[in-house]
Amino acid sequence: MTSTTLHLLRPWTAALVLGAVAWLPSAAWSQAAVDMGQGVPDAKVIAEGLFPEDECEQLKAAGFKCMGFRPATRYALPATAFKVGSAEIPDSLKVQLEVFADVLRQRRGSGKQVRIEGHADASGSATANAALSQKRAESVRDFLVARGADPAMLSSVGLGSAVPKSGTDPFSPENRRVEIGRADAAK
Repeated sequence: MTSTTLHLLRPWTAALVLGAVAWLPSAAWSQAAVDMGQGVPDAKVIAEGLFPEDECEQLKAAGFKCMGFRPATRYALPATAFKVGSAEIPDSLKVQLEVFADVLRQRRGSGKQVRIEGHADASGSATANAALSQKRAESVRDFLVARGADPAMLSSVGLGSAVPKSGTDPFSPENRRVEIGRADAAK
């Protein structure tokens, strides 16, 4: 492998190709969802997070050996994105979802599975929260499909208030969220 080739690879990929990474702490590969905040995510970052094995496939296609890849990342869309009791996607969230739709559209027919989880805070009954969180997940799924994502690769599930983001306050607005990640990386 030439120095020019190594320069073209991402630093962590180059380290894996060379076998320089013998051990990485498990905390570095935490399955906690990455909070997207209010900003517009970078499509390349989202693609690398949802589909980290793609880089290994590219290395193998180029004749290199891939020593492994990090687990897929799950992304938490803004906790306050949804109004209390609503599954309507606000405009600020649509801007972020457009980026996810672009990434997913490029992988149509890939057979890869992405899970969309809806979550609610503890206000309301468990039954109502389960139904509302399912509607939120389905709203996001429908939005992504309407923008070209492959419906066969998307599953939606409502978890109600069973998996709070804020373990100290079940009524916290940050518990109202949608998380998007690989189906095999879901909780």
